[in-house]
Amino acid sequence: MPVLLSAHRPLLIVPGGGIFADIVRQSGADGDAAHWMACAAMDQYGWMLAAQGVKTTTRIARPKNPQILLPYCALRRFDPLPHSWEVTSDTIAAWIAGRLGGNLLLLKSVDGITDAGRLVAQIEKPVATDVVDPLFIPYVLEHRIPTFILNGADTVRVEQWLRGERVRSTGICTTF
Repeated sequence: MPVLLSAHRPLLIVPGGGIFADIVRQSGADGDAAHWMACAAMDQYGWMLAAQGVKTTTRIARPKNPQILLPYCALRRFDPLPHSWEVTSDTIAAWIAGRLGGNLLLLKSVDGITDAGRLVAQIEKPVATDVVDPLFIPYVLEHRIPTFILNGADTVRVEQWLRGERVRSTGICTTF
């Protein structure tokens, strides 16, 4: 989190559901109930991140300084995506980036998307992967959202990306 706070950029941080979404998965809930519980899990994880000193917001807007979006209320208001496990915080973050007309940096626990063990530098058409949810790649391609997936555990790489440097990652979009 410190690397994002020190970026001095208008970053709207969309949290995943983390351990709270895992509990929803384990509950056996499905359909609408699971969808809204998982969206609420994103808020819960966002509050956990906020405990590290990051301000929160419920507005989908470009902040002046890094802020964590608590997306539940906005998602209830707009209800833009299918209610299934085919959609996770990945596609929700893409929807938010699309509304803001900005780039999407998706921080994962891997360097990006691989094919036969090799990192794919750029994706221009849908591919099967377990790195992101099944709707994510088709969504960002269809909506032309410049997207970058990189390892969030590598803070040096995240910092370099935020400075505009090229780093080991996967880019997704038809135009960059």
